[in-house]
Amino acid sequence: MAVCRRTRVIKLVIVACLIFGGFYTAFPDEVRRFLEAFAPPKQHEASKLNEEKSDVKQVVHRHKSDHEPYLTPGNPGNFEPLRDDDEEGPGERGVPYHVESARADEADQSINDYGINMVASDDISLDRSIPDTRLPECKNWHYPTNLPKASVVIVFHNEGRSVLMRTVHSIINRTPGTFLEEVLLVDDFSDRKELGKGLENYIKIFRGQVRLIRNPERQGLIRSRTRGAKEARGVVVVFLDAHCEVNKNWLPPLLAPIYRNYTTMTVPIIDGIDHETFEYRPVYQGKEHFRGIFEWGMLYKETELPEKEAKKREFDSEPYPSPTHAGGLFAINRDYFLSLGGYDPGLLVWGGENFELSFKIWQCGGSILWVPCSRVGHVYRAFMPYGFGSLTKGRKGPIITINYKRVVETWMDDEYKEFFYTREPQARYADMGNITAQLQLKKTLECKSFDWYMNNVAYDMLQKFPKLPKNLEEGSLVSYGMKFCLDTMGRAAPAVVGVSPCYGAANNQLVRLNAAGQLGIGERCIDATMNSVKLIFCPSGSVSGPWTYKDSQLIHKRYKKCLAIGSGESLTLKKCQDDDSMKWKFKKIVPQWATR
Repeated sequence: MAVCRRTRVIKLVIVACLIFGGFYTAFPDEVRRFLEAFAPPKQHEASKLNEEKSDVKQVVHRHKSDHEPYLTPGNPGNFEPLRDDDEEGPGERGVPYHVESARADEADQSINDYGINMVASDDISLDRSIPDTRLPECKNWHYPTNLPKASVVIVFHNEGRSVLMRTVHSIINRTPGTFLEEVLLVDDFSDRKELGKGLENYIKIFRGQVRLIRNPERQGLIRSRTRGAKEARGVVVVFLDAHCEVNKNWLPPLLAPIYRNYTTMTVPIIDGIDHETFEYRPVYQGKEHFRGIFEWGMLYKETELPEKEAKKREFDSEPYPSPTHAGGLFAINRDYFLSLGGYDPGLLVWGGENFELSFKIWQCGGSILWVPCSRVGHVYRAFMPYGFGSLTKGRKGPIITINYKRVVETWMDDEYKEFFYTREPQARYADMGNITAQLQLKKTLECKSFDWYMNNVAYDMLQKFPKLPKNLEEGSLVSYGMKFCLDTMGRAAPAVVGVSPCYGAANNQLVRLNAAGQLGIGERCIDATMNSVKLIFCPSGSVSGPWTYKDSQLIHKRYKKCLAIGSGESLTLKKCQDDDSMKWKFKKIVPQWATR
């Protein structure tokens, strides 16, 4: 059979050659032109063709590295979800959900217990849909396919269970499985029944992708997060609060900068979730980008992205540097985080850890990037619904002040430390504990000075919060006449202030007068009109004020009148004269906890 097939093929080849020879004999020119059309160009023709091509403007295509994200306008990115969520039910698409009036009392009680409306939360699906709040450009980013896997670490203490589980469900539903190592829940000694065995049984539905570890005693958020990082199995740890909902394709944008440089910490843009109705909405409006800074009392603030930083980016949706962050939500290489010592173990419970980590990262060679294409919703609770137990027992000072003082004394230069104590005079009395280990870590890591940080990273902060002049006077402002003290009466600015009996416990009655004439209480200022004396927002970028203190009188330089007690407990401006109702003295306040 094989021989017959070969014979047949040979005959066909001979016939084809005879036919071609006949065509060439009859039509030689036509056959030659036909063959030349398929022949390579001659050498001189090829040279001419190359010269012509060289005159044409070359189109340079951006190199698409396996290690770099790249944008393809109009084409969905490689990890974009294939379909949009479109469900019906309470709270779907992030719309506000209002509990019927018959259950209003139950809802109010749950807010009192949890700081969150748990009645509404329990009615809303754990897998509910939320609006895509990203910039439209974000949908077209392609990310490396070999990004590191992440452990999402969530610390909780007596959290409402449906809120906690909605956080977990959103992570599982909206994270590419290839990048999610695990969700690690760290229970900081909760005592609510629904967070016990029932929670352990529930998370079994995730087939090992969600783990739960429990602290044998209360440790606080800061130390619990460090424990979570140590226990985590992922290359990257992502810290989230226990009351969040991640948005579409949230994780790859956080991982990509870390994949490129492991000393980079990344921060998602935070959306707001209402604690009563669970309405999901952007915190930031318009096209402006913001980044984290602080004021000298160590309160977290935000400011517009400087034009200098914006111009460094090719696309508006690219990450950008930030001096600090709010603290709750961020991603970082696990080994890098632990090499920095994690969080300072001397920090108590909650507060100031965001500044400690930010200063440490920047000053010791790392960087912080905010990532516009990663959006995470966060429930802003009505209040902190639990205390701190024995963690604060015997401490000299409020824990937030103790924490701030540890951060300031470890990471700031002497000049900048003084600005903190000028703004918070009573912090001098706080017992921050021993910081020898933290100072040694700073030396070992060969970290830069705080002055370097202020000049190279947080240079725009001083535009809103300049260096502070020294205080000329500080303490309770006591009237000679009534023996009452100037008091904010617990009101929030802008508001009229007055006088009340002096109680010596600071806060509402701790007044500062600086060398530039600014009269301050906390982060607010005192000013006056012809009719009243008010607590106001201090003018942005200014440290000066209208007051001068002379011969026991506070004189308003603009009106050339004196601060005086009016009718009842009110304050006013009056023509200056020798009258005890317009004479004042600053009485030094030593907090009670400092004398224990």
